[in-house]
Amino acid sequence: MNNPKATTHAPHIHTKNSVRNVMLHVLLALIPAIIAYVYFFGFGIVLQITLSVFFALLFEIISLKLLKKPVGLFISDLSAVVTGILFALCISPLAPWWISLIAMFFAIVVAKHLYGGLGQNIFNPAMVGFAVVLISFPQSMSMWLAPHSIALYDMSFSEVLSAVFTQSFPANVEFDTLTQATPLDSIKNGLRQELTMTEISAQPEFGKLGGLAWEWISSLYILGGVFLILKNIISWRVPTTIIIATVLFALSFYLYNPDGYISPLQHLFTGGLMLGAFFIATDPTSGCSSPKGQIIFAIGVAVMTVLIREFGNFPDGVAFGVLLMNLSAPLIDRLTIPKAYGQK
Repeated sequence: MNNPKATTHAPHIHTKNSVRNVMLHVLLALIPAIIAYVYFFGFGIVLQITLSVFFALLFEIISLKLLKKPVGLFISDLSAVVTGILFALCISPLAPWWISLIAMFFAIVVAKHLYGGLGQNIFNPAMVGFAVVLISFPQSMSMWLAPHSIALYDMSFSEVLSAVFTQSFPANVEFDTLTQATPLDSIKNGLRQELTMTEISAQPEFGKLGGLAWEWISSLYILGGVFLILKNIISWRVPTTIIIATVLFALSFYLYNPDGYISPLQHLFTGGLMLGAFFIATDPTSGCSSPKGQIIFAIGVAVMTVLIREFGNFPDGVAFGVLLMNLSAPLIDRLTIPKAYGQK
């Protein structure tokens, strides 16, 4: 047809946001936070990223071959790489190598391909893998390093390698000297010991806004998230609503008893809230598609995160908040997507 105004067959909407392009932007947006992570905690995070990405790609290839799908086509979309990196950013640099193996099996094989593959998964794969290993192996998931500025002993990369692959630690150093509770762990344990938040926040693992080092990493997640919003990779509604809802909901507890509950700023800049808000809850497949649904979804993530942090057994609740809202997303979409004209 030579008429430029004539209507041809679909598709009529063309976008540069292919899956690969989206994933590349996500990877670029994560780089500043990863660099900060290395600066504060050492190269153990690079090792965990390498392991997680390796196992994610391994299980992706095995799944595609079993399903008789073109391996090259689906591997090149980089979705498995992003899943591996997001998971690695949630775990300790000292986590045993088999943690990534188990987590990526559940993330890629169970949460992704058993549901039909990319675009069909109900739950965020990285959070499924994280939740499985967190519940199953809490001790192995709790071996966190202190930031270099307050660490009593800085482990070399070879010592980290030994710890990850053989669970062998320097013989002349006590285990408690090597590891330290995360700020959220310190808050949880301190409140159980009837310490006040003023006393807890005076401990060296806390900074001006939240957890020492974590406040910088969280700020760089925000920077990466803004980059994704400006590039139209993610919607602004989900991260913005999660941040606002977290502040308002946390403030209701904090105003009631400032020494008994976490401050809104500490909620924002301690733990994985910013990673969850900009890089995990914004997953279009496992989230909501309608604008109103995205806001409801984000409020649910924020509320569940705060409730788990304040009253739950786990120090952080981002993963569980996202997974619970993933489960609710189809119903929320059904109730919030406007009906087409003439539909009953």
